[in-house]
Amino acid sequence: MPGTNTITTPGETGARPRGVALWSAALLLAGVTSVLGFRALDSDGPTPFPQALAFLPWLLVPGGVALLLAGLARWRAGLVWALVALALTGWFCRPYGPATTGAHGPVVAELRVLTSNVEFGDATDALISTVDREQPDIVFVQECDLLCSDALDARIPQAAYPYREVVRLDGSLGSALLSRHPLRTAEPVAGVMAMPGAVAAIAGKDVRLQLAHPLPPIPDGVDGWRAELGRIQDFAAGTKGQPVLLAGDFNASQDHAAFRAVLDAGGLHDSARIAGRSRTYSWPADRATPLRTQIDHVLVSDDFSVRSARFLGLSGTDHRALLVSLALHGA
Repeated sequence: MPGTNTITTPGETGARPRGVALWSAALLLAGVTSVLGFRALDSDGPTPFPQALAFLPWLLVPGGVALLLAGLARWRAGLVWALVALALTGWFCRPYGPATTGAHGPVVAELRVLTSNVEFGDATDALISTVDREQPDIVFVQECDLLCSDALDARIPQAAYPYREVVRLDGSLGSALLSRHPLRTAEPVAGVMAMPGAVAAIAGKDVRLQLAHPLPPIPDGVDGWRAELGRIQDFAAGTKGQPVLLAGDFNASQDHAAFRAVLDAGGLHDSARIAGRSRTYSWPADRATPLRTQIDHVLVSDDFSVRSARFLGLSGTDHRALLVSLALHGA
């Protein structure tokens, strides 16, 4: 019996792949645009947007793929949409805040400040070696468990760091402040993980020191993360106009509205941004992944100028330490 022949025109053959490309581009652009929308609204939104905003520069990848797919689909509106999304992503990737602090007047002291999350104390040995090698003047330590506290007490000479504010708690809850300059205790910022504060007497000036370590924005913990960053924002607003060093693991990047609010409330500057390192990652540092971000910061008031900022690898932790060189200016 004669067979039945099906005739497919060239136009029908190409329609299906173009349709797939168009819908794929639309889905990618919808996702990218939703994240950019919260960034444009200066909001972090609900899960999964705070987590996505941490890696905002990577939106260039799906945006670029969507541009190619829109071209294959001959979708003009999609091409325009993709170009706008890419342009907005590039705009938001710019460093946040001014390129310099407002420091003026004579330099009265040179300072080196180190902050490090030692991940449940596992990087304590590496931290102690780094302190011995780099000789910072002030050290902020997060996730310093009981063994970490004991090691700092036993192996970092009191003669080198005679002034200390240590909160002895286990696991990720403990924290420590070490200083070559005299300290007096100050009100801490309330949080699940300890955030001690102090006032350092440096070259005749009282400098408010505050350790930051709010909860991370895990999917079911965004409200706690936002609330604790809000308390840090309140601290920054309450000390505006004073010499301030606010440092630690903020669990937030410059692409988070809650972190930008801290900067704006206190008139503070991110040292890494001033030093030209605003996109240098600090987490995660213990595994190979392109998805990395900067969540460890040293924030300074206008009393300081920033000389340099270096991110240091420490074995045993998923964070890189941050070492900044600062100059404290007189009135």
